[in-house]
Amino acid sequence: MAALTYHAPDSIDAAIALLADASSPPKVMSGGTDLIIQMQRPKAPDTFVVDVKKIPGMREAEWSDDGLTLGPAMSCAEFTKRGDIKSVFPGLVEAAYLIGSTQVQGRASLGGNLCNASPAADTIPALMANHAICVIQGPGGTRHVPVEAFVTGVGKNCLEKGELLAALILPKPTPGTSDAYLRFIPRTEMDIAVAGAAVSLTLDHKGVCQRARVAIGAVAPTAILVPEAEEILVGQPISDAVLERLAKAASDAASPITDRRGTVEFRRQVVGVLTKRAALIAAERAGDQS
Repeated sequence: MAALTYHAPDSIDAAIALLADASSPPKVMSGGTDLIIQMQRPKAPDTFVVDVKKIPGMREAEWSDDGLTLGPAMSCAEFTKRGDIKSVFPGLVEAAYLIGSTQVQGRASLGGNLCNASPAADTIPALMANHAICVIQGPGGTRHVPVEAFVTGVGKNCLEKGELLAALILPKPTPGTSDAYLRFIPRTEMDIAVAGAAVSLTLDHKGVCQRARVAIGAVAPTAILVPEAEEILVGQPISDAVLERLAKAASDAASPITDRRGTVEFRRQVVGVLTKRAALIAAERAGDQS
């Protein structure tokens, strides 16, 4: 039976020290919904757990003039109840709400979903669409990494020995900006994405797109940005013709696999449809704010 060593430090510095000096590969517990399952697998190795939920700020979300600073251990249940966040980042809140059941929502966190680095993670495309920045702290100090560079592969991220995700920063959107996230799953609920799409748009008072950010998930080893889609949107009103071109760009950018949940061809088609629909929703929301 695998051994478990558990620590719950009350400061960032203490957590970093534990992670740096761990005798076996350490695991950070932000929510624990993925970690606990991984620990129960046959032949699971001894586990050194550092629970960060008692560290001040890790479960909070605070606004400043620059935007939102989000504690990576804030539960999805707490996050999705914040009306002030939903009014600015409705797509990100939608993505967080899709993680698991009501019971899972009470423990799961955006930071944990990000660090787990599943290709099908719902919040990662939504964070990417909103230009989120990861604040990473470790023995060498603090560094800032865009979310799109944080995940490096299936189940892998850029954290080095002794480092942990200390916060997520979401820059304050300009006026006329909103976002949306959509996914396709085989069942009506409690499933992982076969394909997902997040879109953030900024529209002027005439409905012309000034800025765009498009990210797709579950159709490549990591969630990916689609710069070609952004180029299609910027400078254009959100018309049917533009949306069709957008869908094709998202489908072309995908590099999915075939498995029992969907074929390559199906996933490519679906991610294009989701991107088109998410863009339309984001445009409607942005139009209400412009």
